[in-house]
Amino acid sequence: MSSAADTAPAAPAAGPGPAAKRDRTHYLYIAVIAAVVLGVIVGFAAPDFAKELKPLGTGFVNLIKMMISPIIFCTIVLGVGSVRKAAKVGKVGGLALGYFIAMSFVALAIGLVVGNIVHPGSGMHLTEAVKGVGHAQADAAKEGPVDFVLGIIPTTLVSSFTEGQVLQTLLVALLVGFALQAMGRKGEPILRGVEHIQRLVFRVLAMIMWAAPVGAFGAMAAVVGETGVDALKALATIMLGFYVTCLLFVLVVLGAMTRLVAGVNIFQLLKYLGREFLLILSTSSSESALPRLIAKMEHLGVSRPVVGITVPTGYSFNLDGTMIYLTMASLFIADAMDQPLSIGQQITLLLFMMIASKGAAGVTGAGLATLAGALQSHKPALVDGVGLIVGIDRFMSEARALTNFAGNAVATLLIGTWTGEVDKDRVRRVLAGDLPFDERTLLDDSAGDDARTDVPEQREGGEKELAKA
Repeated sequence: MSSAADTAPAAPAAGPGPAAKRDRTHYLYIAVIAAVVLGVIVGFAAPDFAKELKPLGTGFVNLIKMMISPIIFCTIVLGVGSVRKAAKVGKVGGLALGYFIAMSFVALAIGLVVGNIVHPGSGMHLTEAVKGVGHAQADAAKEGPVDFVLGIIPTTLVSSFTEGQVLQTLLVALLVGFALQAMGRKGEPILRGVEHIQRLVFRVLAMIMWAAPVGAFGAMAAVVGETGVDALKALATIMLGFYVTCLLFVLVVLGAMTRLVAGVNIFQLLKYLGREFLLILSTSSSESALPRLIAKMEHLGVSRPVVGITVPTGYSFNLDGTMIYLTMASLFIADAMDQPLSIGQQITLLLFMMIASKGAAGVTGAGLATLAGALQSHKPALVDGVGLIVGIDRFMSEARALTNFAGNAVATLLIGTWTGEVDKDRVRRVLAGDLPFDERTLLDDSAGDDARTDVPEQREGGEKELAKA
């Protein structure tokens, strides 16, 4: 460590700069917290003015979403293309999908139990305006399973980058990754080129992050100005119940999984991802933290193939927070309209919602549209009640996004552990703070320009363990 420090001044770009950058990003996230508080104050003090600030938040989230497709493409291509055997990718992907389905059922069950105990919809009343909102959301969600599958196929090889479709980007990246894998050594120059592009994309993302305080202020001010105190008071029961349920799911269910499988304390992992949670809280979208999750899980010690396959796939198929939301919101609406659902109806409806929600990850409002569309298909009379929670959906969207993000972070660590592709010593050192994450480029600074060279070695060690198994 001391020798690396001594040689740092010889390279100006890698000298004292990184430490200064880390200091500045520390203040950046303090500014984000201040911006969120200021946004809440402005929202309550001048609601009409606050509503006009919404484009600030929308613009920042759009800047982040602009980077999602290239980051997912580079990550998956590098992850799949650098693995020697295609069966390895299939094993990681199959294990990940199996885990995602199992945890979706667990989240649905927890929401079902809490919703039937609390009965948060009692005492609510409908108006004609509220009924219209519900039907508008249902119309926006009309898409059959065939349309969903066909929608995964992009118009051209590059159109997924311009249309911002996560599943389309995932498909193209998998195809390119397998093609490079089949090319063998001839594909190595292309892989190196993709890695350089990934570094460039992460650097651009680091620049965009400096607009976070402005985006957080505009987004929070607008939602508080639009919602108001009265709506928050009237719907406090469903909000608090949902937040408590999500918290229990993360701390109890995910916490037990991380401790038993990976030997990691969930609180240490959540602390390590603290800045990402703050970013999600201020933007209400887990997509805003997807690039950082990819970089941080690699830095934590999970191999590139596991991160490259699990994180992007999880953002479409591992929606624990959304599952809890759909369950509790459905029961809330049924109780509010005095049309309670039987256990059989609840299970049928929620299983349909679990399938319908795939691919709607991280985007504000996607959960509401899925809810309305599922109710329209299974019990149209309940669609009128969707408008009851539109006012607070943004606040519930934050809890959904936070829970989805935590679930994907835990899933990546667990899949890596099960496949023997986690450097456990590095995990311990990173969570203890001995190997800090480089905020300058979102890459590991422990090895300078060769920051990620430890990952292939780690991958080879994982392959040896798999061979033994």
